[in-house]
Amino acid sequence: MEFQGESIDMIESDNVGPGQAFAHFIVMEELIDKLTILNYDQEFVKDLKMKSLSRHYFAIQTNPGEQFYLFASLAGWLIRKCGKSFEQPQEYDDPNSIISNIFDILRSLNINVNFPPSRIKQGFGEHVIYILDQLADEAIKILNIKWSHPELVKEVEEAVEEIEDEAELILEKVEEEMATFFCDDDDDESAINLEDLRNIQIFKDFQENQQKPEEILKSNVTSEEWLVELERVLPQLKVTIKTDSRDWRNHLEQMQKFNSSIEEVLPVTKSQLDKLHGDITNSLAKISTREKHINSQLEPLLINFRNNQDELSKLTELYKNANEKMTEKSKVLTQITEELEHIKKEMEERGASMTDGAPLINIKKAIAKIKNEIIELDVKIGVFENEILQQKLKDKTFYQQDIDSPTFILS
Repeated sequence: MEFQGESIDMIESDNVGPGQAFAHFIVMEELIDKLTILNYDQEFVKDLKMKSLSRHYFAIQTNPGEQFYLFASLAGWLIRKCGKSFEQPQEYDDPNSIISNIFDILRSLNINVNFPPSRIKQGFGEHVIYILDQLADEAIKILNIKWSHPELVKEVEEAVEEIEDEAELILEKVEEEMATFFCDDDDDESAINLEDLRNIQIFKDFQENQQKPEEILKSNVTSEEWLVELERVLPQLKVTIKTDSRDWRNHLEQMQKFNSSIEEVLPVTKSQLDKLHGDITNSLAKISTREKHINSQLEPLLINFRNNQDELSKLTELYKNANEKMTEKSKVLTQITEELEHIKKEMEERGASMTDGAPLINIKKAIAKIKNEIIELDVKIGVFENEILQQKLKDKTFYQQDIDSPTFILS
């Protein structure tokens, strides 16, 4: 699939079908196939000790930092496959410089890149897949890898001969009834007779060694007749198996079978576990490296943070003390303000009374009234004194007359 810059613009437009938004998933799957052709499993994953990519690794967002690092590493490997010199990116390199170098090489290879570098910095999406797909196509072209037509192998269809003799059906039914019998009965009644089992095995071997017919047998018996016959012979097919002291032989055979199965599965499982162990070891090494790098970068910041935290605690304590003092001062200020308001009110009242002339006029009127009353009282007092004086003169005249009279003298 050719994933050119024009197709990217089509995806971003609103006039395309809804399936076009998922086209980069298909391109990602084709990219994995192209990388497999370029032997990326050996040269990229194992030699460079990189993580193996899934079918839709760059199509969806998982871990942007890890995705961008794998994109830069894979792009550098493909650029070197194209015959260009490109230094292997490191995990802590500047992303902008890496993207700039990749864009320069893409332009030198006449690959259209008409989108901003910020689309690449996120480490996933259609633009990332587009760049890797174009580089893979260029590498395949330079390495002169040609596609050949598929070779169709004619498969010989072998006729499957299904032979179901009456004896085989009876034997299978016997085995099913034996299993049902062991599950339903008690332990004391489920006795195992190894001699009966040996006879069954001999009979089974005899049936297998019989010459099979060359044509498929066809039965004319209906299913209802089969069921009737089965119900008739079913009670006779039950086998009573008794215990035998030689039961350990079955256990030994089972152990040998299990041992052979384990030996068959062990190499494949061991290789898978070794690969998983290697991946886990590489991941742990990367995690340890990142942890050390992050710790080295965060150490001065942590020291600065602790110092700032201590200073913040001191400032918080000072703020609490200042806040308590401010509360006390606020209470004092409130009291002083209340007293000041009271004094202002008294001053206003006194000022109003001092500037008001009505009381003075009232006082003057009262003084004039008092003076008039005093004058009237003086006049009354003069009248009373005059009357008293006249009365005294009268009394004195009468008294003198009495003295001069002869009666007063004789007495």
